[in-house]
Amino acid sequence: MKRLTACVLFLVMICLRVSAQDHLFSQFFNSPVYLNPALNGQFQGDFRMNMSYRNQYTTSGNNSNYLTASIDYNVPRFGGGVGLMFSRSSEGNAFLNSNSIAGIYSYSVGSDQYVLSFGLQAGVSNRSIDYSKLVFDDQIDPVFGVLPGVQSSADALQFNSKYYFDSGAGINLVIGDFMAGGALQHLNGPNTSFTGTPTKIPIRGTGYLTYRFDLNKDDNIDDDQKSYFIPSVVLYKQSTSSSIAAGIEYKHHAVSAGLWYRNGGAQGPSAVVLTLIFDIFVNKETGEKFKFGVSHDVPVSGLNYGNTSGSSEGSINYQTINPYRVDDYQKFEGARRCYDFY
Repeated sequence: MKRLTACVLFLVMICLRVSAQDHLFSQFFNSPVYLNPALNGQFQGDFRMNMSYRNQYTTSGNNSNYLTASIDYNVPRFGGGVGLMFSRSSEGNAFLNSNSIAGIYSYSVGSDQYVLSFGLQAGVSNRSIDYSKLVFDDQIDPVFGVLPGVQSSADALQFNSKYYFDSGAGINLVIGDFMAGGALQHLNGPNTSFTGTPTKIPIRGTGYLTYRFDLNKDDNIDDDQKSYFIPSVVLYKQSTSSSIAAGIEYKHHAVSAGLWYRNGGAQGPSAVVLTLIFDIFVNKETGEKFKFGVSHDVPVSGLNYGNTSGSSEGSINYQTINPYRVDDYQKFEGARRCYDFY
């Protein structure tokens, strides 16, 4: 295959990055099932729907878009539940697209003092490349630039679409005001190569620690009327790529505001992240809730904000009850649960 132009080299770098690192959401706890399958079914109510959308490097000319949506059902006797998650990414002006759908099962053990949750995930993914959008050096004139309608003599890829099975697992522990968890994705090392030479997705590891400081601990008021500081640390590791996000969220009644710093490691840019999350509607008696979140990443190293305009993210969360449910049984009724942290 002939030498690629700078445009194609950018695509190649994207392909290499995708093979080494999955997309990450700044509002990680607003996409709980993507963060950790052990968080599936961990909410008040019966049904929950989450959706997160990320537009990365908005004005770079080669921005990337990511969407993850999930729906899960709380089964109180499991202390967990069952769920379904869909993810889509479009990178490099839609040169490279990925779609996946996965089922999730979670289960919890514990007591009224602690809850330990386990989650399993399995599904099918597709990765495709639009060969018609690639530009090779024999399609470029040194004076006039890209020549429209000129066909390249470069060899085509063996595949432009690849389907594969994917799997993951996670664990989450809540003790009092402390929560810790971890997850592993791509446990089976799926092959995503377009050339026929095997290229496996490396395992992605995620770990996090969270603590909830009750600022009204001695006040005799309901939990939803209190204010909290919630510091968290989240670590991602995939092959040689790593990222650490650390910050604090201030939660007061129906509004949460957060300030975070994400270190992209040796291979990625670092950023300061601002988040705002609003509880638009809450019904304490039924557990019905609607939540909306926005965030913005400002690069502080590795990228120029003026050339990228950073990254923006939005999320919605809705949970409701099953009006026909007759079983009011609740497992670990007196214990703190993960949804108390976000």
